[in-house]
Amino acid sequence: MNEAVRKMRNIGISAHIDSGKTTLSERILFFCQKIHALHEVRGKDGVGATMDSMELERERGITIQSAATNVTWKDHTINLIDTPGHVDFTIEVERALRVLDGAILILDSVAGVQSQSITVDRQLKRYSVPRLAFVNKCDRTGADPIKVCAQLREKLGLNAVMAQLPIGLEDKHQGVIDLVKMKAIYFDGDHGEVPRYEDIPEDLLAQAEEYREGLLDAVSMFDEELMEAALEGTATEDQIHAAIRQGVLANELCPVFVGSAYKNKGVQALLDAVIAYLPSPPDITNRALDLDKNEEEFVTQSDDTMPTISLAFKLEDGQYGQLTYIRIYQGMVKKGSELYNVRTRKKFKVGRLIRMHADHMDDISEAAAGDIVALFGIDCASGDTFCDPSLNVSMTSMFVPEPVISLSLKPKDKASSDRMGKALGRFIKEDPTFRSYVDEESNETIIQGMGELHLEVYVERMKREYKADVETGMPQVAYRETISARGEFDYTHKKQTGGSGQYGRVAGYIEPHPEEHYEFINQIKGGVIPNEYIPSVDKGFKIAMEKGTYIGYPVVNIRALINDGATHAVDSSDQAFQTAGIGAFRSAYEKAKPIALEPVMRVTVEGPTEFQGNIFATLNQRRGMIISSNEDGMFSVVEAEVPLAEMFGFSTILRSLTQGKAEYTMEFAKYGKVPQSIAEELRERYLKAKRDGNK
Repeated sequence: MNEAVRKMRNIGISAHIDSGKTTLSERILFFCQKIHALHEVRGKDGVGATMDSMELERERGITIQSAATNVTWKDHTINLIDTPGHVDFTIEVERALRVLDGAILILDSVAGVQSQSITVDRQLKRYSVPRLAFVNKCDRTGADPIKVCAQLREKLGLNAVMAQLPIGLEDKHQGVIDLVKMKAIYFDGDHGEVPRYEDIPEDLLAQAEEYREGLLDAVSMFDEELMEAALEGTATEDQIHAAIRQGVLANELCPVFVGSAYKNKGVQALLDAVIAYLPSPPDITNRALDLDKNEEEFVTQSDDTMPTISLAFKLEDGQYGQLTYIRIYQGMVKKGSELYNVRTRKKFKVGRLIRMHADHMDDISEAAAGDIVALFGIDCASGDTFCDPSLNVSMTSMFVPEPVISLSLKPKDKASSDRMGKALGRFIKEDPTFRSYVDEESNETIIQGMGELHLEVYVERMKREYKADVETGMPQVAYRETISARGEFDYTHKKQTGGSGQYGRVAGYIEPHPEEHYEFINQIKGGVIPNEYIPSVDKGFKIAMEKGTYIGYPVVNIRALINDGATHAVDSSDQAFQTAGIGAFRSAYEKAKPIALEPVMRVTVEGPTEFQGNIFATLNQRRGMIISSNEDGMFSVVEAEVPLAEMFGFSTILRSLTQGKAEYTMEFAKYGKVPQSIAEELRERYLKAKRDGNK
């Protein structure tokens, strides 16, 4: 295995919104000499952060798409991905984590562990990504990194230990103390580009020794030699580094670093930690499935000489065609070589191979195992596996959540209609959580996504990037239907039209099945329905579930069982049994007491304690159920479960109730039963639309 892959780090930066992810990325680019001037995230200086290359990102000061870049620090290559913090863009975080080996979890030194930090931590744990924590903004009023470290233990269950201490806080923040080297680090120069190592200030020495003791206690669990050396007081820097690395790689230790990215303090020390503690590609076990051996799992090797395996984890349609980001897990990708797309079963030639730097690109001739690069002009979808034509393997795919909100779109003229179609085609290909379809009844184009902001951004991009003049309808909630009782069916489908007719009889029952979306059980005995027609009945049930007859939404959580039926020697066919399946399901559905379900969101509101009463009141008015509320001095955090239907326009009301001082985040939690009065309204609306459609 070549030395270069050992000196490679694929890392992501993830955190709660506004913790300073993009600012930290900007500083890393500056200190690694990728850029030569520093810019502000909100684009106040007319330039904006390098990693937020989209105009919309600069205006709003948020990250929408994860951006990839490549830097070098002390002869190590770092592929860095800056991910969004906003829950509406959760897919960007999911797909970045799928291909990263390590992560930096950023926390705000005042706010500490926030709702989004918890979501991000859950995602990191889902993919077993080792992480370091960086407590940013130590120059803010009320900064307390030690409190944040305690929250990492309590709220996230991480084995967090201070690897550094701040020298001064708030406006007196000057530098950091390295608890491994037992040195103070100050950052000199106009932009803090020159780290200066000094002795620890007298007044902080006792505190530093106490925390170093805690660090050694925690890391000596990973190395017996270090445990003995620590007891004798002879522990060396190298021993401590090796033990910390071991703990981080095992996902059993989270060292905490401190600083202020905005004030250029602590960034170089964090980069040193990335190289020292986060994994290189060979340190991580990545699994693939061998499709020729019944999807048997095997471990990929970060070896250039093996046949190639890579995963397309993100697509972008730019002005020069489709750009496909790939992570190479095994072997090499060379310009001109041939690869095989496992999903489409097609071979293609690698034309242009690119190394990305936010929205700039450098052409390269080859890329090795472990690397993250991009290909041009390849027709594929997000999550496709590209491998050597001699293999038939697939990387395990990533988790894609279901959309919970929809909007109708109307183009104002013919030209806009064509442009809107183009834009939708591109966005759907790029983002698996964004969907679009044409409603058969109203003939309107409907877009679906993860939240109001998610859809708002796409509509805005349609107008800007495609000049499509579109109007949006009211946001619609993705309701669902299910049943609350068992319903029997014994249904015969009979149709006689000159020549052969259609005949199929199906009997059995449907019942509620809260654990699963749908389960089909075949208990036909004695061949009363021949085996070849059973899948047709199953298909009929699935078609019937696409649109329920209670409020006109998809049906979920059903177990369907068939135990009897009849067939006709001439008139039975696949089609006949499919139609019988649809009829049987609908006849039983009416008897099974259908109910309406709505998406319930987990809402976290953070704001000054003086407004806590107002926050409680507005959540209760919205049929919200308060789950927890924590007060931390002047600040309080309220968590509640609120139906999505009640959350439209919530941000405006929250602002006026709290003088603009509170903010909230929400993510999908579960489906819950709709109150009777609202269910009746929905049913009335559905029946009216049906009547109008039949006129």
